[in-house]
Amino acid sequence: MEEGEKSPLLPQDAAGQKVPLSARSLPTSDCPGPVPWEDQAEGWDCSCCPSGTKPQALKATSGKGTAPSLSAGSSCVKYLIFLSNFLFTLLGLLALAIGLWGLAVRGSLGSDLGGPLPSDPMLGLALGGLAVSAVSLAGCLGALCENTCLLHGFSGGILAFLVLEAMVGALVVALWGPLQDSLEHTLRVAITHYQDDPDLRFLIDQVQLGLRCCGAASYQDWQHNLYFNCSSPGVQACSLPASCCIDPREDGASVNDQCGFGVLGLDADTAQRVVYLEGCGPPLQQWLRANLAAAGGYVIAVVLLQGAELLLAAQLLRALAACRGAASGPGALGEDGTGHPSPGLCAAPATKAPG
Repeated sequence: MEEGEKSPLLPQDAAGQKVPLSARSLPTSDCPGPVPWEDQAEGWDCSCCPSGTKPQALKATSGKGTAPSLSAGSSCVKYLIFLSNFLFTLLGLLALAIGLWGLAVRGSLGSDLGGPLPSDPMLGLALGGLAVSAVSLAGCLGALCENTCLLHGFSGGILAFLVLEAMVGALVVALWGPLQDSLEHTLRVAITHYQDDPDLRFLIDQVQLGLRCCGAASYQDWQHNLYFNCSSPGVQACSLPASCCIDPREDGASVNDQCGFGVLGLDADTAQRVVYLEGCGPPLQQWLRANLAAAGGYVIAVVLLQGAELLLAAQLLRALAACRGAASGPGALGEDGTGHPSPGLCAAPATKAPG
């Protein structure tokens, strides 16, 4: 190309001098092309932008993707929610596994499929473990990933637990007197179905061993059981469970299941050397009254813990809303009238030091 001839590919100024490539016009909405970053602004000349709009456009462009992060306090709240719910998730999964194992051992999973829910303590343990693990996992992942949807679900689950606990507590307080009065009747019904339910048999044995008692009002209540009744044709006629015996192991390593055989046919003086004659009704009432304060303390501790988790989740949701509102511009959630995020919830984004 001859000297002095203009090139159609390179922009030239009025004097015919070639303009460097770094001084090309800044693309706008009328000029297609990528928008430059702020650190390239000084090498650009925008001939199709109105005067005074270039700095604001570059500032808005460079601010994208630099949303304020959580402050140190909000980050502590985030990881506290994560760690506590991670622990509760493990406990809930453990309870779920124990409940499913108990149902599988008893065969309840197959026999009750398609029918009404059985009154099985293991089923209650499995359902409770599933509910606790699901809610805790939502809180754990919601806090770690800063997911507001999961945090809202976690808060709703905590509120549902609190409402359910309040209803159960109100029913227990309202029916405490009738429950104590019907305790002996409940024990007699349980004695009648002693062989029908392994969980019920385990519960009655633990009550009789722990309280050192036998029957509901006396050891003669076992006459209401078809297997232990003296008119029964079976081998257990006129007998008592081993949990009624004073020394069920009889100084041995294993429980002697025959230690109560034939005791119902003996007189009281002879029977009291082998088994406990007192029923479990009065001792069980005394045990419940003595442990009522401890049970109430545990319930209050659980409620306070759930309330603290709910408050922490609300604080984290507020912090996330404030930070996202600050990133989206003035007038968003969590910002004051000047367009700044609420104090103490967000940390300002890191700004680039001037070169």
